[in-house]
Amino acid sequence: MLYLTADFFPIFVPLGVIGFYRYLIFFIKLIAYGVYRPIRPLEKPIYDPEKDVTIVVPTIDAGDEFREAAYSWLACNPKEILVVTEEVMREPIQELANSVAPDKIKVYTVPKASKREQMAEGIRHTNTDILVFADDDAIWKPTMLQYILACFEDESIGGVGTSQGVKTLGKRQTVWEVLAGFRLTIRNIEVAASTHIDGGVCCISGRTAAYRTVILKDPSFIHNFTNDYWRGKYKLNSGDDKFLTRWMISHGWRTYMQVCKEAQLLSTFKDNWRFLLQVLRWTRNTWRSDFRSLFTERFLWTTHPFVSYTMIDKFFNPLTLLSGPASVVILCFLQYHLPEWNILVSYLVWLMLTRLVKLSPHLIRYPQHIICLPAFLVFNFYFALMKLYALFTLNVTGWGTRKMAVEQNK
Repeated sequence: MLYLTADFFPIFVPLGVIGFYRYLIFFIKLIAYGVYRPIRPLEKPIYDPEKDVTIVVPTIDAGDEFREAAYSWLACNPKEILVVTEEVMREPIQELANSVAPDKIKVYTVPKASKREQMAEGIRHTNTDILVFADDDAIWKPTMLQYILACFEDESIGGVGTSQGVKTLGKRQTVWEVLAGFRLTIRNIEVAASTHIDGGVCCISGRTAAYRTVILKDPSFIHNFTNDYWRGKYKLNSGDDKFLTRWMISHGWRTYMQVCKEAQLLSTFKDNWRFLLQVLRWTRNTWRSDFRSLFTERFLWTTHPFVSYTMIDKFFNPLTLLSGPASVVILCFLQYHLPEWNILVSYLVWLMLTRLVKLSPHLIRYPQHIICLPAFLVFNFYFALMKLYALFTLNVTGWGTRKMAVEQNK
């Protein structure tokens, strides 16, 4: 690489500094992830799942995946499971619940599909100390609730998240599911690292998230949660987990991420191009929430400075990622002393090696996924462009993948 840049070394110094900086931060996160430890359950815990936990599941189209997920929740022995759907879906959802555990699963409805309204309805009917939100396809380990409740032994902790993995839809994972797995591995590392470094997290994922019920029962919370507008005009239905995380921080509650095999959930992802629509929705939610955290609410700067730094870093991520291919194009047009193929091959080899290092925690567990490394490279560049597109389309608040979801822009 030094030979490649010898003629224009001063020009490439900033790019080299950017590369060094990015991988320095990555290795800091990796070290923090390595020394991070989850909170282990006590022999005589304060909280008992059978007495103290209600699971709330907002859904609109639960199917066979719900059945498998529900059995995994029941294996954790919660007091009850509240499924909240829209009124027109009451009958099929009730039949599904009755086929699994009619004595444990209750079904409630709201007039129209709206995830936040459904979650609020579940909150109103919860009578236990701890409420756990779960997606209708989130499959738990039998130890999930024990490890979640272990965190609430600390009275300052108000919200708890878990680690995540991919549940394969078919006999083998598609390239889209492998890409989702790559992203989750990186996310598990990042949330464990930030939890260890400053106790914070960008977002407690809504696939499974536990909270003290007393926090959510606050009328102020329910009002703000169900009347959340972007720029005062565009009502938000998704991004509920971002809102909940920010509420914990702004109201003085600590959070904790349980990143361990005992508290890992498995979730399904789109196994086709619609996965990109999911990513676009998540990216818009991230932009909106991070802007609010850093520049509107601003509690994060003093409570979790490392998390604040990572948010700022992600703002510039698309630009730093696209600087590489832009430099290669410039070199090719400058009639460089090396042929174009040499420049391109050198750059591709560099990309493959660096991504191989970044994904090594995942590839150690799933070495067969190395075949998808080129797809991950392409996805990264696509994601950089998507992130910029999402930035300029933040007024779009629909789900994108749920045909029955409500988009309410007033």
